[in-house]
Amino acid sequence: MPMMSTETALPVTVTARAAKQAAKIVAAEGKPMMLRLSVSGGGCSGFQYNFELDDKQTDDDLVIEEGGVKVLIDSTSLEFLKGSEIDYVDDLIGAAFKVNNPNATSSCGCGSSFSM
Repeated sequence: MPMMSTETALPVTVTARAAKQAAKIVAAEGKPMMLRLSVSGGGCSGFQYNFELDDKQTDDDLVIEEGGVKVLIDSTSLEFLKGSEIDYVDDLIGAAFKVNNPNATSSCGCGSSFSM
C-alpha cells in the first residue's frame, strides 16, 4: 500500500538552487533575514516581481522554509503566484531569481514582469 503524505502541498515552491542562493545572501547580511517575494503593478508587462530581504514576518505572510532559509509572500501577492516555482538561474544574461508562474499569460524578455 502506498504511503500517504500528511503534508499539505504549498501553493508556491522553492527549488533547492534558489534556497541555496537565498541562504548565501541572507548569511552575508550577518543578521537574521528572510527573502520576500511580492508582486506589484508596473514593469513592461503590467505586473512585476520584487525580491528583497526582510527581517519582519507579518500575520498574512505565507512562509516557505527550504534549505535553511525562509521565503515570505504576502496574501495579496500570493493570489498572483499560486502554483508558481521560485528558481535561481545563472546564464549568459546574468544570475537572478526567477519565478516560473503558470498564471502569467505573457512575460517580458528578462522575466521580471508578467501579465495575466
